[in-house]
Amino acid sequence: MRNKTFGYMTVEGNSPFIILYHRTPFDESRNQEGKRIWVDQKSPNGIIPTLRNLFRSSNDGTWIAWRRSESSSDIETERIEMSNPSTFTLCRIPLSDEQISSFYHITSKECFWPILHTFPTHFNVNNANWEIFEIVNRCFADAACAEAAEGATVWVHDYNLWLAPGFIRAKRPDLKIAFFHHTPFPSNDVFAILPWREQILESLLCCDVVGFHIPRYTENFARAATTLVGASRGPKQPVDQKFITVGTALAESSVTGHLSHGGRQIQLLSSPVGTSPDVIQQLCWSAPVESHGEMIVQDTKKGRKLILSASRVDYTKGNEELLLAFERLLERRSDLHGEVVLMLACVAATSGMKIYEETQRSIEEMAGRINGRFSQIDWVPVRFSTRRIPYEEMVAWFCHADICWITPLRDGLNLVAKEYAAARRNRGGVLVLSEFTGASVVLEGAVLTNPYSNRRMDEAIESALEMPEDEQRQRMEHMSEAVEAYTVRDWADEQLAGLRAPINVG
Repeated sequence: MRNKTFGYMTVEGNSPFIILYHRTPFDESRNQEGKRIWVDQKSPNGIIPTLRNLFRSSNDGTWIAWRRSESSSDIETERIEMSNPSTFTLCRIPLSDEQISSFYHITSKECFWPILHTFPTHFNVNNANWEIFEIVNRCFADAACAEAAEGATVWVHDYNLWLAPGFIRAKRPDLKIAFFHHTPFPSNDVFAILPWREQILESLLCCDVVGFHIPRYTENFARAATTLVGASRGPKQPVDQKFITVGTALAESSVTGHLSHGGRQIQLLSSPVGTSPDVIQQLCWSAPVESHGEMIVQDTKKGRKLILSASRVDYTKGNEELLLAFERLLERRSDLHGEVVLMLACVAATSGMKIYEETQRSIEEMAGRINGRFSQIDWVPVRFSTRRIPYEEMVAWFCHADICWITPLRDGLNLVAKEYAAARRNRGGVLVLSEFTGASVVLEGAVLTNPYSNRRMDEAIESALEMPEDEQRQRMEHMSEAVEAYTVRDWADEQLAGLRAPINVG
């Protein structure tokens, strides 16, 4: 193995391709003998299976994630040789309970999350320990540098690893670094609330490629980089034809293609994560999905119109606003009593954070109130579940839901909306979608609504309930075609191709 020194870092690794993502490529489990085994995630919706499959064409790659440290003496990075889908190494960095709590639950979730989603009133910086956040990011960066072969590609994922690119670039200027932002990126005045804004931007500007779901987030980042740390913008370009360019809250007609900073050029890419429509459509006709579907028809639908909403307990997801709109619908439309049912699949938060506990309590109280007001002997208007629904069962809900109601107050993309469109190929069905989701600028045919407006929410659900079958099919055809034309594999290919493509300086 060839060694080479960059600065004070000696290259000893041989991995040509490295992924930094806090989640592991497989779930850890135990068999009956207590031996560790690795099992696939239930959901095929894209990101982890797709990232994992990139190792098919890159033997000796590395995936770097974290693990919970068992004791104070457990300080070594765990290196595990994986063989599926081909040979690669899983590196798991040990983090103590204190580090996980500070880095993830406090700094990431209490500081960054509300700013990214434009909820500055929820921003809480008082408990944040920036030093721990730096330490954890440096651990990820050090692991990447130790594993990387000369000139390797490192793909960093999401905001909790914001600082990793800067630490990697300082040690290994030979590496190609890409970063993808899975959340929204807010407007400049909101992002500027973060007291560490310059350090975050300087780190991201050490990348060769920085990617976002949609042009609006790309533009927000470009503006923050130019106004807060003095980066220079390249010329704007017309947005790709896969995006809606006018008429919605997040539409953009042109987008900045690259930035210049510190003697370097950084390519900016707008690529909405896709799903796996072929897998979803095969599942639709599988025996497990059909079995779940029979139970849905017998236990929930019973000849009624079924409205599905699937998300998790989070103040950004708009579950309370949705329930209030459904309550108003039942107040206005007594003719719908016994004729419509709402299935709210809202996965409970596991972090123990007070704000999520309060949000879940509010959702439960609203659902209970609606059922208490309107239930009949043979009809409960709201079915509410906080369990994590297995993917085959969720696909069955997609297949049988007449309406999918997805109205977060803010969402980076929203894969559920895309999955519903994939499952409804050659069927009817209506997607009611918040115009503050990234998906709103890629799913032409959805009934867009403003979840902040009672009137707009009321109009949207009424329109969905009354929409003729031929219009449903026409709209769904547009959406399913968009989903099939740009899959999760297309997303990965486009992002990594950015590392090889020359930058158009205009």
